[in-house]
Amino acid sequence: MALRSGIYIVPTHRWYIERTVWLIAGLVLVVTTALAALYQPLWVLGIIAVGLASITVALTGFCVVGNVLRLFGFTPMLGRSGPTPRNLYFMQTDRWYLERRIYLAAGINISLASVLVLVHSVWWLLFTGFVGVAMVWFAATGFCIMANSLYWLGAEPRLVRERNPLPDAAAINRPPACV
Repeated sequence: MALRSGIYIVPTHRWYIERTVWLIAGLVLVVTTALAALYQPLWVLGIIAVGLASITVALTGFCVVGNVLRLFGFTPMLGRSGPTPRNLYFMQTDRWYLERRIYLAAGINISLASVLVLVHSVWWLLFTGFVGVAMVWFAATGFCIMANSLYWLGAEPRLVRERNPLPDAAAINRPPACV
């Protein structure tokens, strides 16, 4: 991987499956972190569940939440092309692209932090809360600290923001060319 500069931002022009999954996972992390900190530390098991689900998505491409969102009409941007078993949603797993690495890194980090909450200190909840807020921010704005760190280290993204999603005003008013 070659080092690079610039800022990586995922497309935010519509709510596709993967972006919505980041939002839902972030909200679940924030809520379960708050419940673990303020009510009962065993709520950290919800954080571990999110972490294990994220690792599963990275390794197998299968996402339960993604399949529910597909039933509601959301479309994927990182979904496998072609037929899948039982017409389910699977994220592409043909190579380790940047977005897939995010699922793996986030899952490992929040799972480890959650175990540390149980065996060491509840202060590790600050980290899981930070990751949850960062995931919500990522879904809302397209900017992620971890994604940019991986991008700067040379990881190749699959999701690329469109350079000019709106058509040129002159092209709209121009009459069609004769063939």
